[in-house]
Amino acid sequence: MESSKNKPVDSPNSDLSEQIKAATKDSHIRAENTQLMLNYQKGQITGTQYKLLLCSLYEIYQALEEELDRNSDHPGVQPIYFPQELARLESLEEDLEHFFGPQWRKKISVPAATHRYTQRLREIGKNSPNLLVAHAYTRYLGDLSGGQVLGKITQRSLGLSGNKGVAFFSFPGVLSPNKFKQLYRGRMNCIDLTEQERRDVLDEATRAFEFNIEVFDDLQKMLSITEENSRKDITSNTFASSPVLQFALGVGVALATVGMGVYAF
Repeated sequence: MESSKNKPVDSPNSDLSEQIKAATKDSHIRAENTQLMLNYQKGQITGTQYKLLLCSLYEIYQALEEELDRNSDHPGVQPIYFPQELARLESLEEDLEHFFGPQWRKKISVPAATHRYTQRLREIGKNSPNLLVAHAYTRYLGDLSGGQVLGKITQRSLGLSGNKGVAFFSFPGVLSPNKFKQLYRGRMNCIDLTEQERRDVLDEATRAFEFNIEVFDDLQKMLSITEENSRKDITSNTFASSPVLQFALGVGVALATVGMGVYAF
């Protein structure tokens, strides 16, 4: 990851949202061109992929929203704290229960990259709450921008109807996504930061993209291993002794990407 510490911050009065967009441009392009992202944009999302996506998103948003809640009065968080409009945790719980039933919490499985992502969120929530804005902006505005499109792709690909299984993509508390994004950017641009704190936020925004790319790559590897083990176990008829195959066929947990949503802002 390329740090911004040696790069000039455009000017002391530059909008933070525009600076984040410029600082993350390269990472943005890389993320859009991961295999998972490309598959999602082509409508080639499977049930297995989508379910594992939900598992990772749940862990990420649980960490992010708990840290935002805990730091809601912090001057670097308060301006961009919109739990009623943006919170995703309840929607993810609905989607996970739809696919896995009432005991869904026992069936969640995520790759190591997801754990690294959540650990970072916990770390900055405790020690550097100013940096939470980088992750909140990247996640929420991305999901808000691409939510309707991604929801329709998911519904069409998986044969889902109504809001069942795709509540994550719906923001009932936001009447106009474009107006809300303008409000959100305006609020974050008003956060009072020193020049060094601003550089730290820009670095953290790039880091947020890198975390997402790592999660996507780990999920792809996870799916490949699961599919390979499934083929071997089916051929050898050793389902009972294969925890990987039991996981894939019994639990149905899967991999995916928040794809265009994360990067459409």
